[in-house]
Amino acid sequence: MDKRSLSIAGHRTSIALEPEFWAALELMAGEAGQTMTALIASIDADRQTTNLSSAARLAVLDWYRRKAETPAAGSTAL
Repeated sequence: MDKRSLSIAGHRTSIALEPEFWAALELMAGEAGQTMTALIASIDADRQTTNLSSAARLAVLDWYRRKAETPAAGSTAL
């Protein structure tokens, strides 16, 4: 478990996630052209749970689900 501290909406907070989730969040931020802090702030603003770490994990899960549902560019249907 890796714990990171950041400022969101003017207050300090920390999030503890497994390294694999941090790696996925970095990919998500890069794909969106955002900083990690901006991505976490948007997850915080949209979350439906009281726990930010859980919201981050659910955001990663949703991101991968959407990727799995979207056909890859250049692929052809059989």
